[in-house]
Amino acid sequence: MPVTFRPFKRAARYVTVAALCAASAWAHAAATIKADSLTIGSDLTYPPYAYLDAGKPAGFDADFSRLLAGKLSLQPVFVDTRFPDLILGMRARRFDTVASALYVTPERAKLIDYVPYLKTGSSLLVLANSAYAPKGPEALCGKRVASIKGASWTPKLQKVSRETCQTKGQGEIKVLEFPTAPEALMALRSQAADVMMEDAAVAHSMLSQTQNAVKVSSTALLYPVVIGLGINKDAQELQAQLKKALGEARASGEYAALLSRYGLEAPTDADVQAALAGPRQ
Repeated sequence: MPVTFRPFKRAARYVTVAALCAASAWAHAAATIKADSLTIGSDLTYPPYAYLDAGKPAGFDADFSRLLAGKLSLQPVFVDTRFPDLILGMRARRFDTVASALYVTPERAKLIDYVPYLKTGSSLLVLANSAYAPKGPEALCGKRVASIKGASWTPKLQKVSRETCQTKGQGEIKVLEFPTAPEALMALRSQAADVMMEDAAVAHSMLSQTQNAVKVSSTALLYPVVIGLGINKDAQELQAQLKKALGEARASGEYAALLSRYGLEAPTDADVQAALAGPRQ
């Protein structure tokens, strides 16, 4: 072939590469608030899932978000937001996704979509020297329960209070809601609350944080739940990209290694379906 044709082929190849890069950038722009970034809403007061370590986001949710963002060739940008405002912030386009130990519930599924990635449950905490050691919700009648605001177990406790405690004349379960988990823990430690309900992994991390000034009194996971990334319902393209990134992280073994590092588990399809269906009546 004549040499004079080679520059044209080289130029065509450059045009093709440029077109592919432009298409990739367009895809990211169409899926995220910023074309080169994955903006993540997270309550960075919630170890071991999300917290600040030397001023930088740390914990499972931060590591998981960085892993997926890397698979998408996006820069992870974290927006520290208190838990009750996360879904509102995402729906207002302040961030692309929520990664903050967000439980999958039928009520939330009416507002947002999910990319499920963890399963856990809740535990009860009391002072280490307390003779009161509740095992489950029915033992909370007449007690003050400290909790992070907007927790999925609050309506469940209120149901137990109405249908069990009050019908037996045992007094209501009074849920005291706080903006952050540390504030709820402070209420327990100052005896402004009798017991604290918290995510199981978070609760167990509080034992070492407080040098065992508190203890876990429940002996089994309460209200087992699935945790997922929150996605706006009109962000199907981003949801598909995140699911693909998670699949790649599974295949590479990086996801399993991350779960193992934190002692956590991945949810099964049955777990996800059960979470979306809600508790049986």
